Amino acid sequence: MNANHRLSHRRCHSWVMKLRGIMRPLPSALPIAKACKSAPIAARRATRVGRSILGVGFALGMVNAVPAQIPSPVIVDQPAMVESDSAYYLPPHDQTFVQSYGPVFQQDSQDESGLNSAVSNGGLTLQMLQAQAVVGNPSIQRVEALVQAARGRALQVGLKANPNVGIDFQQLGSDGQAEQYGVFVEQEFIRREKRSLSRSVVLQEVRRLQQQWMTQRQRVMTDVEIAFMRVLRAQRQIDVTTDLVELSEKALNVAKQLFEAKEVSRSDVLQAELEVQAANILLVNAKNRHTAAWRTLSAVANQPLMVAQPIAGDLMAETEELDFDASLARLYSSSPEIRSAQTEIERARTNVCRQKVEPLPNLTVAGLINWRDNGASGDPDGGLVVSIPLPVHDRNQGAICEAQQQWIAAQRALEQLRWQLQQRLVPVFERYRNAKEQSERYKNQILPKAAETLTLTRETYELGEVNFINLLTAQRTYAQTQLAYIESLESLRIAEAEINGMLLLGSLEANPGS
Repeated sequence: MNANHRLSHRRCHSWVMKLRGIMRPLPSALPIAKACKSAPIAARRATRVGRSILGVGFALGMVNAVPAQIPSPVIVDQPAMVESDSAYYLPPHDQTFVQSYGPVFQQDSQDESGLNSAVSNGGLTLQMLQAQAVVGNPSIQRVEALVQAARGRALQVGLKANPNVGIDFQQLGSDGQAEQYGVFVEQEFIRREKRSLSRSVVLQEVRRLQQQWMTQRQRVMTDVEIAFMRVLRAQRQIDVTTDLVELSEKALNVAKQLFEAKEVSRSDVLQAELEVQAANILLVNAKNRHTAAWRTLSAVANQPLMVAQPIAGDLMAETEELDFDASLARLYSSSPEIRSAQTEIERARTNVCRQKVEPLPNLTVAGLINWRDNGASGDPDGGLVVSIPLPVHDRNQGAICEAQQQWIAAQRALEQLRWQLQQRLVPVFERYRNAKEQSERYKNQILPKAAETLTLTRETYELGEVNFINLLTAQRTYAQTQLAYIESLESLRIAEAEINGMLLLGSLEANPGS
């Protein structure tokens, strides 16, 4: 050791003793220092000097980098994971999500041949079609892909930084007098709380997309139920109009016989023919409606090649009466749209915590070993550089302000969504009440009276007390009353499906995950 090295050693030792209270030796620098064991003692002293420099920089940086009071970071309960540089695991859905919604990614699959052969067992049921619609639905698969993409982001933001390795050549061109050849390794150590909070932010995004998955799934289920009810209505209309055509044709035959017996006029026969034509038009319309409804059901059920067949359902089944306040409370507590908005609030709040720790500096350590040094001694030597950024000017003020305002905006969005749900529920519930009262009135009052009127008209016609036109009018009124009753039932079932489906419909038009 020469005189210059001894003098430098004494000065550095004095400086280190003064700064020892500021910062204790960093464990992160030890591996690189151990790698320099074969270097001269001057390199190891440089390690201690580097730690001291780091202590000064850290102290100065903390003076300028102290942000506003940092709330306790709200790190969400993360799914089970194994964190390493090469392994990361996230289960398909965290336990809270599974307890809330059940095994949502485990749909009951059923092939198309099973659906097409279901008619032998009494027809397709709503549950069968809904189960098939969820499996393989492109809109649901799209959201599922977005969930997996968000999991990838959660993996990425939590990874440690890669080290930098290189070759160092110094004092070149000195004719072999002072050249230095070495290798260096540089590593940035990102603070653990930064990586944890970054991962928590993205995991909240994963949960939001899971709620979007549930939202889209419910849209599909509601669309299938609505299409199912429309097919039921079309089937029932075909039955009613077929009966009407048969009655009209029988009435026409009777009118022709009476005309030949000269008991009715030609106008009565013409009127009977008009009734037959009108009934046939209603039958054709009912069949066209059934074809269109079945095609719609095939589309929303994800079975475009499914052949038309009878479906098992009762349009006139009794259902529990709905209450507006109870339905609204259910929307507030169970709607996936509400839960998605709540998850967005948690994500925004976690992001505020993440942005507030951003000014805390990361540590960068670089170690150098010169295997050849043509300087004074010519022996191998080494060096160590420890650095941190000083947040003097940029303390992430703008990003913190942005995150705070996004948090406020997310809270206001939840309030807006609550009012929006009430606004959306009002017209649907109005349709429900109208259809409910109309169907009950048709069932309990109008239909019995129309049937009684038709029976009495037939009896009085056979007695010769009323003319043939009155009989045709009674038949037409009874058929129209039945069709109106079926329409009111369809409106009732559709309104019930929308309310029970938490106002989520239009799966083919929605843009899930946005």
